[in-house]
Amino acid sequence: MDFNFNDQQQLLTDSFKRMVQKEYSFQERTRLLSSELGISNSIWNSFAELGLLGISIPPEYGGFGGGAEDLIGVMEIIGEALIVEPYLSTVCIGARLIALGGSVQVKELILPAVVEGKVKIALAQLESEGRYDLNFVRTRAKKVGDHWVISGDKRLVVHGPEANKLIIVARTAGNDSDQDGISLFILDIHSPGISLKSSRTIDGIHIADIVFNNIEVGLEALIGEESKGLSLLDNTIDFATVMLCAEALGAMSYANNATLEYVKTRDQFGVPIGTFQTVQHRIVDMVISYEQAKSMVYLASSIFDKNAEVDECRNTVSAMKIKVADACRQISQDAVQLHGGMGLSDELKISHTFRRLTVISQEFGDADFHLERYKC
Repeated sequence: MDFNFNDQQQLLTDSFKRMVQKEYSFQERTRLLSSELGISNSIWNSFAELGLLGISIPPEYGGFGGGAEDLIGVMEIIGEALIVEPYLSTVCIGARLIALGGSVQVKELILPAVVEGKVKIALAQLESEGRYDLNFVRTRAKKVGDHWVISGDKRLVVHGPEANKLIIVARTAGNDSDQDGISLFILDIHSPGISLKSSRTIDGIHIADIVFNNIEVGLEALIGEESKGLSLLDNTIDFATVMLCAEALGAMSYANNATLEYVKTRDQFGVPIGTFQTVQHRIVDMVISYEQAKSMVYLASSIFDKNAEVDECRNTVSAMKIKVADACRQISQDAVQLHGGMGLSDELKISHTFRRLTVISQEFGDADFHLERYKC
């Protein structure tokens, strides 16, 4: 498999990398995390100016119509720099759901605004007791005249506090765990009847628990077919899982490089610890795990871009997530251990990389979940 970018992809990633080096140092990230907003609007505007927000959006709505392979380089840089802006939730989940299933009215309203950096989107899907099962939905939506009424609550809405728009997964028919009866709706986060409680994950990302108390939205807010939204949601979450794992590649690459540089300079018993054979073996194991994970991510992205069958996509994504989750655990833990006690200090970027990789290994399903989902 060819891991090299084409000329357009390389030009975009080079431009993005230069922007990150200039505007998004580790010190700047630390400052943003301590701020009330938790992200930078100026950075988001820079994303828009570079065209990053429109990579996968159809050209008729101001984007470039790219696929998974066009996004990988961007996600790797996001992972390496530990960027906290809501790129995954807005571009890879929210905009994708709208592009695939939104009405013409919603597409024309939302997608150009995403490209211009005016709209951020969060997916409100997780519920108490649901874990990773996408079909476990208790939140209810009922059609009343010319609008929908939505009631329920969602947990751990990633980037919920920063979002302008929410895409809600709600049940329009059936029981809590039925495959059918699931619908998707988009609404403004400031709609009357929404209450939001924000917090942060261990890696500094803003999340929210949200309660919907008889929220009214128009009929055009429905994304996809009524009660047939699970397949659309499943496909989009699998796509987002590939992008999340591409982000992990960037974080793992940084962890490997930083650890290698550290063991070259950290002296013990009068010599660098990198001269010890056991340390060398662990460094090699970290590199091998990274390369194996990279192969799986690039394979999964190519499977999506060739529009493979549903079962092939699901199996490839699960196989990829199993390998990436294992690599996240091994590389992050070995990097911290080889740095010694200072590896867990807030002042060192490696500790934040460790936390991000720990979260990534769990998000959208841990290794155990994907082992069970994988069909031999």
